[in-house]
Amino acid sequence: MPGLIGIGVGPGDVDLLTVKAVKAIQNADIIMCPASNEDRPSIAFAVVSPIIDKSKNQEIVKLIFPMTKDKDVLEATWKKNAKIMAQTVLSGKNVVYLTVGDPFLYSTWIYMHRDLKENYPDMDISVIPGIVSMFTFAAKVGVSIAEGAEKVAIIPSCYDLSSVKEIAKNSESMIFLKDGRYFDKVIEVLKESGFPDNSIFAIGQDLGTENEIIRKMTLGEVNDDTLTTKYFSILVVKRV
Repeated sequence: MPGLIGIGVGPGDVDLLTVKAVKAIQNADIIMCPASNEDRPSIAFAVVSPIIDKSKNQEIVKLIFPMTKDKDVLEATWKKNAKIMAQTVLSGKNVVYLTVGDPFLYSTWIYMHRDLKENYPDMDISVIPGIVSMFTFAAKVGVSIAEGAEKVAIIPSCYDLSSVKEIAKNSESMIFLKDGRYFDKVIEVLKESGFPDNSIFAIGQDLGTENEIIRKMTLGEVNDDTLTTKYFSILVVKRV
């Protein structure tokens, strides 16, 4: 029976794909993946490319998601791409949609899934979770995300510094995802919120790729050379 599967491909290392994800990708008629424009490669597809059997001649469809904060543009894009997915499935194809990390954490899949469930309620849709960057990063750095009764805050790239300050006052661990271009702005906010200089400070970019960079130090040791400006970055700060 034709259907659609949303697949989390993890942070970038093909070896971190689940067995279930590999099977679904290899059995799909069509592989759909996101990209910011027609001329740019899909990062999600790049992760899975080593497991693609080229002899099967699977069709690869790149869905475009422009990098914008314009809500109207975003909503129109989600609807357009959801319709492409639905029409392909309804034509009798087994389709997988790839997304970096997990489909239900800060992913475009969330909005398309919502639209598909509303407009195509009888369509067969399932999701295969992926390992998210914060857990991969914690394993590489050797730092616990949370222990005991500790509270964790996860902050996306589009955060407002005033809210970050309030959240930081009540969290033992802070995880900043996605956009390293903002990281320099949070250092003082963290200090003002009571994170001491001996707090663990770990930063990474391009996890699971040949360009991976990971640095671990204390908050008090941070300087401009420590930070990253890459979009796919992660920052973890933890009180000790």
